[in-house]
Amino acid sequence: MSVTQYLKEKVKRGTVHITMIDPMKQSPEAAVRLALTAQEVGSDLILIAGLSGLSQRNLLETSRSIREKISIPLVYSPSGAEALCFSFDALFFGSLLNSKNPNYLCGGQVQAAIILKRMELETIPVGYVAVEPGMKVGDNASLELVSRDNYWLAVSYAVTAELFGMKYIYFDSGLSAAQPIPAGMIRSIKKELTIPLIIGGGIRTAVDARRVRQAGADMVVTGTIIENAGYRERLRSILSALKD
Repeated sequence: MSVTQYLKEKVKRGTVHITMIDPMKQSPEAAVRLALTAQEVGSDLILIAGLSGLSQRNLLETSRSIREKISIPLVYSPSGAEALCFSFDALFFGSLLNSKNPNYLCGGQVQAAIILKRMELETIPVGYVAVEPGMKVGDNASLELVSRDNYWLAVSYAVTAELFGMKYIYFDSGLSAAQPIPAGMIRSIKKELTIPLIIGGGIRTAVDARRVRQAGADMVVTGTIIENAGYRERLRSILSALKD
């Protein structure tokens, strides 16, 4: 089964949980432990963040190590064409819609497109939108962040992604955000969409998770919570809030 079909079936049954792992923050061995814990408590997918500065070697070692141990899909979300490898079930082929840097809109994708096609790796078109305070994608992304009260602009970006033919739209306020994207914004976006909505950033508690789920998020991404002590129980409580 493709990752696209897997997620389609999961979304039909409820909110999908995605655990994001940054390979630059721990060794491949530690990344495996995080992935196994996420799978154990009920996460549906592991997403590897390909942030600026990630080396090919680090990506390869981390992805291979994780893929050998888990049974849920492993997906890569690159920020450019600098680091690519085969050791994934799929790749989020994304465009950062509110970047003023052409490289993040389609330049990096153009550099990688032929390679990806020849790799025969499943590619899933995703529209990314950064909401205040913003996600970390690179030093030169030149983001025009969507303010937390500008629902109209957020909806416009979401509809743009849908009309472009993207499979998903991913709104992210950054893993270090103090709070999740406002529930009112999520509801406004969801009202206009027919494609699944992914929400990430600032989701650290069961209350946060339940709020974004009830507002309409089809998929919820968490990452920072697994970098701290006691992450297993916090992650378990978030999964409970998403799946109850």
